[in-house]
Amino acid sequence: MNMRENDRAAWLYGPLARCRAVFATKSVPWRIVLLGPPGVGKGTQAAFLTQQLGACHLSTGDVFRAARSQRDKTPSPVMAAALEYMSHGHLVPDEIVWQMVCERVTCLRCQGGFVLDGFPRTLAQADSLRKLMEKEQLKLDAVVNYVLPPAEIVARISGRRTCDKCKAIFHVTSQPPLLQGICDHCGGRLYQREDDHPESSAVRLDAYEKSTAPLIQFYRNRGLLVTVVATGSPSEIFQRTATALQARRESGQALRPATSVAY
Repeated sequence: MNMRENDRAAWLYGPLARCRAVFATKSVPWRIVLLGPPGVGKGTQAAFLTQQLGACHLSTGDVFRAARSQRDKTPSPVMAAALEYMSHGHLVPDEIVWQMVCERVTCLRCQGGFVLDGFPRTLAQADSLRKLMEKEQLKLDAVVNYVLPPAEIVARISGRRTCDKCKAIFHVTSQPPLLQGICDHCGGRLYQREDDHPESSAVRLDAYEKSTAPLIQFYRNRGLLVTVVATGSPSEIFQRTATALQARRESGQALRPATSVAY
């Protein structure tokens, strides 16, 4: 297993930031999109995948959270517009999210590949990403769709806790910290994000079904979809994901019908 990770400075802090180094894997890099409703564990699986593949974890959520915490830096006009929407509790419009991604196009060219988490969220974003990657002469290798029953999703969301420093994620029952309320990795304070409260779950799931779920058919039609059932422990889910991706690459399914992995 490859234990090295690419630095994400450019992705998190904008086009003027520079990564310390780019680690290019000896094998062909992977370029992957992760899909799945909130609470399904995409962030945890992205961390596993980027560690395994030596790729960059490109999370749009991480970008917005990093921007909120940079009180001593002036955000780009695009990011300032995004933060304005977020400050009023509104979703950031497609066009602004897309401009934020375009500011970071060099990250899509990363020689180590990428795992894109949180984008695209709509058909319009997916089509824009397709056109950009064609322009850059890049191709997606797979789109992993994680599925889980709604009741389990709500339980996962409401029990999730996030570190206020390193953003590591824990769960009060399935993945508790060694010390209650304290991050195992950096000692930061664990807190419950506003959108992780139970009353927010139904709204988030409904928004997902309306805007993001249609992407499943979009990518299935392009022969990119790999469906993985997200039950069990994070390591079990990762093993399913890794097995499905390895089988896909070995069989050369770049343009073949979608793969479904059921466990």
